Amino acid sequence: MSGSVVLLNLAGAVALLLWATRMVRTGVEEAFGEQLRRGLRNRMQNPLLAVAFGTGLAIALQSSTAVTLLVGSFVGSGFVSGIAGLMAVRGGELGSALVVKILTFDLALMVPLLLVAGTAISMTTERHQWRQIGRICVGIALLILSLEMTSHATEPLRDSQLLPVIVNYLKGDPITAYLLAALMTWLFHSSVAAIILLVSFSSRGLIDANLAVVMVLGVNLGSSVIAPILTRNASPENRIVPLGNLLMRGAGSLVMLILVESFHPDLNLLGQDPSSQVINAHIVFNVIILIAGIPLSGLVLRTTKALVQINAHKYGPQSPAELEQYSALDKGALKHPAQALANATREVLSVCETVEVMLQRAIDVFETPDQTSIDELAALDDRVDKRHMAIKLYLTQLATQKLSETEAARMQELLEACIKLEQVGDIIVRNILVHVQKKLDQNLNFTEEGWKEIVGFHDVVLSNAHLAFNVLLSRDIKTARQLVQQKDRLRELERETTRQHFARLRAGSPRSIETSTIHLDTIRDLKQINSLLAALAYPVLEEEGQLGGTRLRKLPKHPASDKV
Repeated sequence: MSGSVVLLNLAGAVALLLWATRMVRTGVEEAFGEQLRRGLRNRMQNPLLAVAFGTGLAIALQSSTAVTLLVGSFVGSGFVSGIAGLMAVRGGELGSALVVKILTFDLALMVPLLLVAGTAISMTTERHQWRQIGRICVGIALLILSLEMTSHATEPLRDSQLLPVIVNYLKGDPITAYLLAALMTWLFHSSVAAIILLVSFSSRGLIDANLAVVMVLGVNLGSSVIAPILTRNASPENRIVPLGNLLMRGAGSLVMLILVESFHPDLNLLGQDPSSQVINAHIVFNVIILIAGIPLSGLVLRTTKALVQINAHKYGPQSPAELEQYSALDKGALKHPAQALANATREVLSVCETVEVMLQRAIDVFETPDQTSIDELAALDDRVDKRHMAIKLYLTQLATQKLSETEAARMQELLEACIKLEQVGDIIVRNILVHVQKKLDQNLNFTEEGWKEIVGFHDVVLSNAHLAFNVLLSRDIKTARQLVQQKDRLRELERETTRQHFARLRAGSPRSIETSTIHLDTIRDLKQINSLLAALAYPVLEEEGQLGGTRLRKLPKHPASDKV
């Protein structure tokens, strides 16, 4: 078999591995993302629980980078402490290492079972969560299949004449081997894929265990670089955890490289065969970094905060009044309706972004209210009002042009969407911020259970906001149906939240009594926001004939109604 064919087969196996990993991760995020985010907020206050939760999350998402980015965003928002965030990422790195161990077991029989189960689930239900579970099953099956493909693809390399030359060079130059593995991992954006490739090479005798261990350390360096690069333009607060992970894991891999090359430890302690030695070296390294991270996390956090503040002026938040406003509403395009509608869509999407920021910050301000944050959030509503007025005038001028039926419908859809977004902004400022101000002025605090209910309810509404904005742009019928179905789910969640709140009132909880009005009004306001956002899906569903005229059932005709 020619070298080009071998490399093509190997590239195909790695591509399938990366794609399958992405399938599993997106399926888990779509099906259980809300519960995972809520669990992350609620259970990460304790660093030890943070480690356990990070480990489980990495196994579920098949990616330590995804855990790092998610945890980093929560630390940036102030939901969890920096120490807990760093420890959760330590658990995530360990979980990612354990994924490789799990995948090395003989799972061949699982492939047909998971393919059949995943396909059956996806084809027999329209429920979004179950379809995502089917996607997860298929993704895991493809993941296992990709490992078999990798094994077969590397088999012909045993006869390669070039590979021994490269391997011998890398043996004599551990720094190059270390950096090459880091580069490979960064290109893959997956430490799981990189380690599996090393396991396959080791099991075929293509590289010896000593070189493989050096490259394992390089994989950990490359994996720790991914998140800081992805968040390089984020706010300083969101960069703390990714950069802290780089300091701990990246620097730790370099220290371990020096120790390995200096003392040449007996690798038989890691296992009797090369594959076990590679996998166990990866696990042991992350366990060592986890243990070292417990006493060093405070120092790393302080160092990281100092580093991100060096360029903080470049990314520091500006007050809404200081931000330069750009408008896509080109009046010269009014004579070309298609172009004008595209401009209006861009402008409406900018309103969506502002509303999303307002909705996200609303819960932050609720948790730690201060007058400056309240005033800044109120100023964002002024921006929404100005853009709403500009879009309305632009579309009114467009209406004087000769429009097709489709263009007229789209114009009306954008106008109604803009009105609803403006109403969402008003609810946040005129209702929710009033509750925040009352909480601040009267120094009120929710019960722990009550606050979890509000945060959970807010998470669902924020998730639905993302769906609504996607529908507005893509007009995807499946997303539109999912958004409306979520409205029904939120109604049930409101009932359960209200029931639990009244149970606390009956139990005589003082804080529940003090915050009862704020609690119930906030839930009501969030539900009203969700209803406005769900309405963005109605034009798409109506166009496809999937929207009923009424929600009321027809009642049987009562015999007494015929009597005079």
